[in-house]
Amino acid sequence: MMNFVNVKDVKNFNGQEVTFRGWIYNLRTSGKIWFLLLRDGTGLIQGVVSKNDTTEEIFNKKDILTQETSVTVTGLIHEDRRSPGGFELIVKDIIIHQIAVDYPIALKDHGVEFLMENRHLWIRSRKQWAVLRIRHTVYYAITEYLNENNFFRFDSPILTPNACEGTTTLFQVPYFDLGYAYLSQSGQLYLETGIMSLGRVYDFGPVFRAEKSKTRKHLTEFWMMDAEAAFVEHAENMQIQEELIRFVIRKVLDKNLSELEILERDVEKLRKADAPFGKMTHHDAVDLLRSKGSEINYQDDLGAQDEFLLTEHSDVPIFIEKWPKEIKAFYMKRDPENPNLVLGDDLIAPEGFGEIIGGSQREDDHDILLQRMQAENMPIQDYQWFLDMRKYGSVPHSGFGVGLERLVTWMSGVQHIRETIPFPRTIYRIQP
Repeated sequence: MMNFVNVKDVKNFNGQEVTFRGWIYNLRTSGKIWFLLLRDGTGLIQGVVSKNDTTEEIFNKKDILTQETSVTVTGLIHEDRRSPGGFELIVKDIIIHQIAVDYPIALKDHGVEFLMENRHLWIRSRKQWAVLRIRHTVYYAITEYLNENNFFRFDSPILTPNACEGTTTLFQVPYFDLGYAYLSQSGQLYLETGIMSLGRVYDFGPVFRAEKSKTRKHLTEFWMMDAEAAFVEHAENMQIQEELIRFVIRKVLDKNLSELEILERDVEKLRKADAPFGKMTHHDAVDLLRSKGSEINYQDDLGAQDEFLLTEHSDVPIFIEKWPKEIKAFYMKRDPENPNLVLGDDLIAPEGFGEIIGGSQREDDHDILLQRMQAENMPIQDYQWFLDMRKYGSVPHSGFGVGLERLVTWMSGVQHIRETIPFPRTIYRIQP
């Protein structure tokens, strides 16, 4: 029986004969010797095929092997620091499973549109492989931190009868004889019900925004982690967010150094970001931006250029807190020191990567929340279940949402969010 191993474990088999199963990433020949790069999903290893070490039949397979051909390769593991991962394979045998004919994505530059049309194949490339592995780490790091800090998974529905922040950016779908439903843009409202049962809860799944945004930071379908916690107020809410993000940074640096190297990510910038985060009020942020030439006003949201200017000289993310109530959601609690402000926060990543978290303390007073909803002409009957939480044992509580792809973009250093999800959905693309 063959001793199948994974490339990631190769260091444990130095001097032994092993068998790998995977795909040909690249080939190059040089007279009586030729080389193949084999990938198996866990890593990449170089195989050396020499006339002196194998049969003529195996040696001549160089003439039929192609990029992305699937194979089983057997050989002797040999330590070689010049090779990827520090080891190479002296090939003894190659079994071909299926020859890939005219694989369309060669190891050269291609246009973005071509790569997006072939996304199902592009994800095999080395850099896309690296980004998706970092995504995996970030996902599990978030859940590990939450699980270890008394948060419980509480799945909210994707199909909802009403909106979290209005219906203008929601996808509407017919729902049997009951009219229409919406694809969720956030699990927050439903999560708030969970804190009255479990204390601290989170969900993690796809959400949808029908915004006609064309920037490199927007998708119409993306993954969001929303968390809510009972008896947590504004300052502690930001503390939890900071601890979570710093935990993720450490996990990525621990588990994905080789992937970060493939992506040419400056890991020193990530290391420096694992330090106490900055903090300023929205008013102070506007003051700073106006001193830098921005035309932003005190009732305005931040644009991408504003976010860049705020962090251009910072090694760490910066919290922007205490926002004007007019530009934030109805459920955010007012600042007791200034009722024109809400106890909300956005966390802005450095290096121009922008907002990665939005959070706030939630309004826990039934009558105040009802008045706000009436002032915004919201259908009260549809939200009565949400108001009920403020009638039966209401407590101070807070929450926040982390955009997975936004966070992966920053960790990996890629410049467009479309590379951080297997199959991106934008206003221009729903294929493949």
